[in-house]
Parts: sequence; structure tokens; C-alpha cells
Amino acid sequence: MRTRETQPQTTLGDATRLTFQQVQKYEKGTNRISASRLVQTAHILQVPVTFFFEGGQSVPGAPQAKGAAPLPAYVSDFLATKDGLALIKAFTQMKDKKLRRCIVDLVERIADQ
Repeated sequence: MRTRETQPQTTLGDATRLTFQQVQKYEKGTNRISASRLVQTAHILQVPVTFFFEGGQSVPGAPQAKGAAPLPAYVSDFLATKDGLALIKAFTQMKDKKLRRCIVDLVERIADQ
């Protein structure tokens, strides 16, 4: 039986042709992940490879985000879902800042109910 916690791992596993157990082993650090598998995973999740190196050493000469803080667990959990990625992708493609703000306000109101 798959739980809510294994769904993102199953989705990623399906996309990479791995079992969710293997994805869990990579996530927990039990098994090492190859560079090519890491690049493949970043591509599937539509994030830069550097996303996986939060807090790690940076590449010399690479631009640095000032004041960057680690993502809260709920954000990374959300980004690990298919719906989360779709929502973030669609939202960031919106050009109208006022419309984006209205959507944020709407979602916050719904969440407060």
C-alpha cells in the first residue's frame, strides 16, 4: 500500500525507471546518486542541479543569492508533487504581477477558511 509520503517518490521513480524504495535510499543518503542520475532528476523536477546542494559549497564565480535560506519542509514536499510543479511552473510564467497578487490573495483566503 502506498502512502501519501511515498507518492512523490513513486512519481519520480516512475519517471526515472526506479522503484520508490530506491528513490528513498537516494533521498536519505543510504545510496549515492550518480551525476547523470542527479541531472536527470533535476530535469524531471524542472529545477537546476544546484537545487540539491542547498547549504553546500558554491562554484567559484557563480552568482550567489544573498540572504538565501533553506526551504521549509512543506515547500520542498509541495515541490516534489506533480501538482506542485505544475502550479509553480504556470504561476511563474504569468506576466501580469497584479493578477499573480490576486491569485495569491485568493488562495490565502481559501486557506484561511
